[in-house]
Amino acid sequence: MLRPSISLIASITLFFFSSCGNKTGRKPNIEKTAKKELIGNKADSIPSEIKKEKTEEAEFVLTEENAIDFFFKYAKEVKENKVRLTTNMGSFTIQLFDNVPYHKANFIYLIKKGYFDNTQFHRIVKDFIIQGGNSDDKATGRKRAKIGRYLLPPDTRKGHKHHRGTISMPSSERDNPHKLASPYEFFIVVTKPGSYHLDGSYTPFGRIIEGMDIVDKINQVDVDEGDWPMLNVTILKAEVF
Repeated sequence: MLRPSISLIASITLFFFSSCGNKTGRKPNIEKTAKKELIGNKADSIPSEIKKEKTEEAEFVLTEENAIDFFFKYAKEVKENKVRLTTNMGSFTIQLFDNVPYHKANFIYLIKKGYFDNTQFHRIVKDFIIQGGNSDDKATGRKRAKIGRYLLPPDTRKGHKHHRGTISMPSSERDNPHKLASPYEFFIVVTKPGSYHLDGSYTPFGRIIEGMDIVDKINQVDVDEGDWPMLNVTILKAEVF
């Protein structure tokens, strides 16, 4: 029987170990590893530092089941009660009512999340209202999906009426006999002295204290048959203070 020489065994062993090693000598690319995870690779392939970042970035999502409890607590934490909306036609300031806590807290929360930035006054009815908080931009839908899907109960018995300059919240377009409010939109009354037929159906949660002339200016822009402005009226920035 032929026996392999010692030199042949050593050569085979050296070839085996060199083949199993990292030929390039480079460290794994963390960005590529993380990218693969986004398209369905197993989580255990992600380095620990990437796992930590993904956990920290996880966002709380509002639902119809948790929204009321969340805003009940959130309303106790917020200190701000004024809002400034800056549009491409000028800015105006809103004083929020303290005794409609859910609606006030919701508006402040969305502003702090940056939701209203780059949305539009998408419905304008002459000498009646301007309605904002939506757009035909897909980014608005993505922001809504990230924050959550929920409605707010009406809060109409706090003594607030739909005077001129009042900001209120429209009801959802879904089958909605209880007039649950659509939290992502709002309207401002332009009618003189007010639109009191809205009382009892919608929830006023603030009033314009500065810049009503800008609201009137927005109300006079040309619109199409669906009350959508012919030129975009964009909310550039929403701020609380």
